Amino acid sequence: MNKTQIKAALPRELLASVVVFLVALPLCMGIAIASGMPPAKGLITGIIGGIVVGWLAGSPLQVSGPAAGLAVLVFELVRQHGVAMLGPILLLAGLLQLLAGRLRLGCWFRVTAPAVVYGMLAGIGVLIVLSQVHVLFDSAPQPSGLANLVAFPATVSQALPFEQPGDGWKAALLGLGTIGLMWAWERFRPQALRFVPGALLGVAVMTVVSIWLALPVNRVQVPADLSEAIDWLRPTDLLNLADPHLLVAAFALAFIASAETLLSAAAVDRMHNGQRSDFDRELSAQGLGNMLCGLLGALPMTGVIVRSSANVQAGARTRLSAILHGVWLLAFVVVLSSVLQQIPVASLAGVLVYTGIKLVNFKAFKDLGRYGRMPMFTYAATALAIILTDLLTGVLLGFALTLLKLALKAARLKISVVSLEAAGHLELRMSGSATFLKVPALARALEGIPAGTTLHVPLANLSYIDHSCLELLEDWGRANAGNGSRLLIEQRRLKRRVEGRVRTTVGLGT
Repeated sequence: MNKTQIKAALPRELLASVVVFLVALPLCMGIAIASGMPPAKGLITGIIGGIVVGWLAGSPLQVSGPAAGLAVLVFELVRQHGVAMLGPILLLAGLLQLLAGRLRLGCWFRVTAPAVVYGMLAGIGVLIVLSQVHVLFDSAPQPSGLANLVAFPATVSQALPFEQPGDGWKAALLGLGTIGLMWAWERFRPQALRFVPGALLGVAVMTVVSIWLALPVNRVQVPADLSEAIDWLRPTDLLNLADPHLLVAAFALAFIASAETLLSAAAVDRMHNGQRSDFDRELSAQGLGNMLCGLLGALPMTGVIVRSSANVQAGARTRLSAILHGVWLLAFVVVLSSVLQQIPVASLAGVLVYTGIKLVNFKAFKDLGRYGRMPMFTYAATALAIILTDLLTGVLLGFALTLLKLALKAARLKISVVSLEAAGHLELRMSGSATFLKVPALARALEGIPAGTTLHVPLANLSYIDHSCLELLEDWGRANAGNGSRLLIEQRRLKRRVEGRVRTTVGLGT
């Protein structure tokens, strides 16, 4: 853009950046809390995602920052390996993303079955809800989804003032009030105020109420100096990456963050008619951003659909809006950190509970039914596995089910033997894929061929035949040549479908 274009676009981009900033502010802090990290860590990631990644991004209208989709994974990593190891893991994950972008592998990260993605988001959403309902009562969450579910009655009991004095119920009212305001604002928001985000409104109102009533609830802890929240990566911590568990964690983080980013970028492209996304450039930018977050000890980032859609709806047309939203985050934290310190933690938990509920997309689950029962089963199995075990196990199960579906589909083969007009001539008709999995069925069909038969094998309806099925046919032809049988295979068509090189065998026709 030249100076004239920038000057003309600046007012529109400024307004859009303010809208995105208002949406991002509570989400950055809330996601950090859901990840078991201080709120300032999420703000640092939001600032880097805006200023650095916004400048380099291949998807100009996409906004990057801490994502609810990674909160569960980060929580697990911090619980298992400690806060100090998040930096090295994130540095390696960012490097993998950068290399993938430079090697132009961006399109491959999008080769993920929608059922797995939606199931992953649903499982993450449920885990966020199960953990944040404890934070809603000013209580600490448990390390797993089932533990959170089992411990919830005790959390409620301790928060109520009946058996023992407690203030948790007051925090819960603030959190529920935030959820109620977000829901009401989404449904009844005036058109003239559509740019005001419900999350910010809910947090602002509940913060004012908590101050007015002087409620004794937990509040956000943000350092007056943002540099105090930075934990520089120590070179000695990099040596721990030799641990296979940490390497697996880095690869998992890189893959999930990349898939979520590029799926979000594709969704943003459908929202506007401007410049299309360069997925490889976007992946490289995300890698650099995550490497910076790893060096500073912040949260991982992805492209995030909620902030990105707010950016598009606010009228943004260039990357200026995403960059400026990072500037506003930095300015707010530096100048008005005392305001952030008044926000009740329970109110941010309410934002995350509402966000987690929205991640469980029942409409997407219903739409998957158009493609059969298997995608719906994959969605449900992925979500349940994430809830009952962990994120990586659930995602791997989803991929395994997808591959199983492909294998079963590839192994479909219809076999029939029909009589031809000429006496003693039969035709072996096959439709689908003739793989080693169908050797027993093909062998049974050949066993029923009478001696002295001329067997025709047309391959027009075969999409593929591997060497095991081909050798079975050839062996039958050789074994039955002595009793007058003859095998005729369309060799011309065979060359286009067979695995490997076709061998010339006595008894084969053309």
